[in-house]
Amino acid sequence: MHLADSTYITHGTECWSLCFAHRNFYYITILRDPVSRYLSEWRHVQRGATWKASLHVCDGRPPTSEELPSCYTGDDWSGCPLKEFMDCPYNLANNRQVRMLSDLTLVGCYNLSVMPEKQRNKVLLESAKSNLKHMAFFGLTEFQRKTQYLFEKTFNMNFISPFTQYNTTRASSVEINEEIQKRIEGLNFLDMELYSYAKDLFLQRYQFMRQKEHQEARQKRQEQRKFLKGRFLQTHFQSQGQSQNPSQNPSQNPNLNAKQNVTQNLIQNLTQNSSQKENRESRKQNPGQEQSDGSARDGSARNGTSDYIGSVEKWR
Repeated sequence: MHLADSTYITHGTECWSLCFAHRNFYYITILRDPVSRYLSEWRHVQRGATWKASLHVCDGRPPTSEELPSCYTGDDWSGCPLKEFMDCPYNLANNRQVRMLSDLTLVGCYNLSVMPEKQRNKVLLESAKSNLKHMAFFGLTEFQRKTQYLFEKTFNMNFISPFTQYNTTRASSVEINEEIQKRIEGLNFLDMELYSYAKDLFLQRYQFMRQKEHQEARQKRQEQRKFLKGRFLQTHFQSQGQSQNPSQNPSQNPNLNAKQNVTQNLIQNLTQNSSQKENRESRKQNPGQEQSDGSARDGSARNGTSDYIGSVEKWR
């Protein structure tokens, strides 16, 4: 299993294409808290970053200058104050994650006159959610270790070292008041909804994988106990048979039969006690495990988890 040397990266939302031996491609992405992502992009632009090389081709053509005006004049937007960055109505940093995960052809690409704004936003958000749910894998920047765990379980491969959770970033170093925080959330309201949906689905998938891992480990231990029990009984009765007089009928030796019955009862009791102990441990490890799909929190959550469960078996 090999990773393809083809990586597509966008600021804050990283989309990678994984290629395996049979040349099938799977798309994955990493989402980030919208406010942190927005501030990080602003700092990136302040240092002179641009996306001039991005053609923004949609439905076979790039947008016109009227459809996608520039927020700045000159070579770049370096040194841009945060207020100026927020004030530009054409800033592609706004709701970037939804826009990059959705099918823009559904709303006429960058032509805002195709449909009302409210309808456009709804279509974009639902498209982004659907594409995210059906991706082979997605992770969250704020949950590095869980992201690593899900990736390894999904693709049956392991990283050589654990992911590191960095809580100090360029975005975290920016001090903003509550008013600016609310404004950034408002500018990225679609990303906020998408991230909430993604976080809920991500944690469901993580919980499912953990429970599945515990169940597989439990089944493996049960199979090992059955095997050892069979080997023990076989060895025990062989030794009893060798010590018994060949010319003597086993039914004529009540002491031998009594010993065998005691041995079998002892093994059975030990096995039952071990199984009961394991059941108690399993319940402690999974206190919130749902009994069935019918007990899930809502229909959309059930569908998302079910789709994921079915896909996991297919990928493997």
